[in-house]
Amino acid sequence: MLNVVAPQSWRKASASAATLAPVSVRAERLTRHFGGRPVLDGLDLSIHAGEFVALLGASGSGKTTLLRILAGLDAPDHGEAWTPRARTVVFQEPRLIPSRTVWRNVVLGLDGAAARRDRAVAALAEVGLSHRADAWPATLSGGEAQRAALARALVREPRLLLLDEPFAALDALTRIKMQRLIASLCEAHGPATLIVTHDVDEALLLADRVLLLRDGAIAVDRRIDLPRPRRTGGAAFDALRTDLLAELGVAAGV
Repeated sequence: MLNVVAPQSWRKASASAATLAPVSVRAERLTRHFGGRPVLDGLDLSIHAGEFVALLGASGSGKTTLLRILAGLDAPDHGEAWTPRARTVVFQEPRLIPSRTVWRNVVLGLDGAAARRDRAVAALAEVGLSHRADAWPATLSGGEAQRAALARALVREPRLLLLDEPFAALDALTRIKMQRLIASLCEAHGPATLIVTHDVDEALLLADRVLLLRDGAIAVDRRIDLPRPRRTGGAAFDALRTDLLAELGVAAGV
């Protein structure tokens, strides 16, 4: 069962988290089976307001299943999850409607003042795309289309932002630019953020915490205390990278 509760009413997760913001996402004993196999098996999770969390794991480990449950797109077989009502998802594919201009895609599904063009253009300006407000999706590059998808998420002022491998289909240079953009936008807007990724470097560049999903549960929960802004390389970064790759079964030096 998915319960949606205003996060302000929750107590902090534990005494050790007393200096952190209130819990924005909480999941207890989540279990989800596919074909008789438990993909999630009694999983517990908490994410604080404003916290950026990266979720790693092997293919088929249940990362996207967990994200879909938190997004309200799937339901667990057992357990409960609490999330803010204001939550949005950015997928790997931008999922723009070809027959609508970019700005109309940004406010798709919104009503009244929230659906005005000026609101859309303001959101597009934040992602560096206001000059393409009246363009058609087919004319956008891959990076521009993903920026439009991000603007569509931000215009809803989410308290929970869910990112499902949003940069996986982009070229290396565009991916770096998008990583830096999402870092600055999340710092400015302050949502709780969960990104599903296969890229350890990406997780270390973006996240306050890195989680590793294995055997249906959170096997590793690592706080990342690297100073920001971050760059790859350096002794501390490389040590964390080596540790996480080892947890994923990748030998040192790969």
